[in-house]
Amino acid sequence: MEKRAAVKLKKGSGKTLKSGGLWVYDNEIAQVTGEFENGALVDVLDFDEYFLGVGFINTASKIRIRVLTRLNQEIDEEFFYQRIKKAWEYRKKTVDTSSCRLIFGEADFLPGFVVDKFSDILVVQSLALGIDRWKDTILNLLLKVLQEDKIFIRGIYERSDAKVRLQEGMERTKGFLSEPFDTKVEIMENNVRYFVDVAEGQKTGFFLDQKYNRLAIQKLCRNAEVLDCFTHTGSFALNAAIAGAEKVIGVDASQTAIDQAKENASLNQVSERTEFCCADIFELLPKLEKENMKYDLVILDPPAFTKSRSSIKQAVRGYYEINQRAMKLVKDHGFLATCSCSHFMTPELFAETIQKAANNAHCYLRQVEYRTQSPDHPILWAAEESYYLKFYIFQIVNKR
Repeated sequence: MEKRAAVKLKKGSGKTLKSGGLWVYDNEIAQVTGEFENGALVDVLDFDEYFLGVGFINTASKIRIRVLTRLNQEIDEEFFYQRIKKAWEYRKKTVDTSSCRLIFGEADFLPGFVVDKFSDILVVQSLALGIDRWKDTILNLLLKVLQEDKIFIRGIYERSDAKVRLQEGMERTKGFLSEPFDTKVEIMENNVRYFVDVAEGQKTGFFLDQKYNRLAIQKLCRNAEVLDCFTHTGSFALNAAIAGAEKVIGVDASQTAIDQAKENASLNQVSERTEFCCADIFELLPKLEKENMKYDLVILDPPAFTKSRSSIKQAVRGYYEINQRAMKLVKDHGFLATCSCSHFMTPELFAETIQKAANNAHCYLRQVEYRTQSPDHPILWAAEESYYLKFYIFQIVNKR
């Protein structure tokens, strides 16, 4: 086994790692022994030289080391094959794999690496320097694992254009990793058909993490009037329409997303019962309230209002405003589906914010369901960043 450089932690540091996490921060390191280059594998030792694991080092990042394994072992193709195989076996048992997230970074013990499967297309995000060096190997092994189950992939597209790559000292990049193909890919989820734009859509093109949350609202939608806020390409709205809603209005601030939502509605033959419009939700909700509009179901699926701890207060104000206004738009004994996709907005803080909104809206909340992300985005309890999606369905009961 090739000798690796060794990183020794300061006494009393490494709490995240020792509690099961996979990150070592820059201010936790006492010294590095041996030569290395950024992206290389290093041994991680406690202050007393007790072995803690093997990980990728990057001096350009505040997350200085991303740990791959707790064992003192060789990191080679067989190592990655076993990791990928286990990730795939897990998904076969827990989700519909026709379209799903195949690899979810730290939660699959492949830190900084994400792969989504849209029908027979793979979309890749490589977000950390160390794992990026193994990108081709991982993808070849993933294709091998899928082929062993007679699943063949038509093409691969890279969407490593997230800003987080800049924090790793890497350039943002996107493009084909296979022979070119039509990047508008058709998928089916919950019996709803979508066109997914893997080249230009947000992140990898479609938010697979809400798969079963979208399914959960279907039972509330028969003969209902539904308002879907932050509809993106129409996923919640289309689930409502497919389930028999009488009228669905989907709203998003992006005209491109609205155009795609209309195309998806036509694909599902529900255009007559769906209406999509481009508007700012923060401006639209007060307007609808003044017009005394009421809906059987209001859905709030906003983007992350905070991506750092420093902006949590501002995010809380945003979540509070849209929730209290949405509650006022729900008919008595109607329903509200509301969520947050920021892991900085903790479950406790999100629940507290929703309750304050209900107090202001003068209504009671009767909880129907609390859900998180789809199982193909597994929550690793030791890695708090993997638990990010909070999803509630409430019945809104007016106070009298």
